[in-house]
Amino acid sequence: MKRKLQRFKFYFLKFFIGIFIYLDVRKYQKLYNALLRNNGMKINGEPRFIAKSVKFDDFDRIQINDRLVVSMNVHFLTHDYSYTTALIAIDKEPKTDIGVLKNIYVGKNVFIGMNSIILPGTKIGNNVIIGAGSVVRGSIPDNSIVAGNPAVVIGDIREYASKVNRREKQDFVVDKK
Repeated sequence: MKRKLQRFKFYFLKFFIGIFIYLDVRKYQKLYNALLRNNGMKINGEPRFIAKSVKFDDFDRIQINDRLVVSMNVHFLTHDYSYTTALIAIDKEPKTDIGVLKNIYVGKNVFIGMNSIILPGTKIGNNVIIGAGSVVRGSIPDNSIVAGNPAVVIGDIREYASKVNRREKQDFVVDKK
């Protein structure tokens, strides 16, 4: 009951904080960071932006760091109850559901694209881009670009940055805040 009440309080406050996204995105993010911290998430530094549609499973099992950007509809899952289904498939039905709870760690300067899923036990290094729609599990090395289901390394962020740096300035949108 306590957990349900805590969740209700979180989503109630998140609703009102979410209004700020249309008024002042920086104010929204500061308020949202405080709400996440108050609910047990470990936050080092200041995440740059976390969309209001992002879903977090168990705040106590998630650690995020400075300059994180999380796009819309990303899910952070810290639990896996598929073990029960697997055991039933081989006629070994347990007396109760069996689940696994694992932590998620996200390093500094990470971009997570829209509709991605971060699975239990995932460790994302520093300076990482995760492509939209990716299903991420395991360890993602520093300076990687990953995409797909399952997510695999498709590039190096330093090479990508060199290409971006050569582009014409008029191609960029600049956030003046």
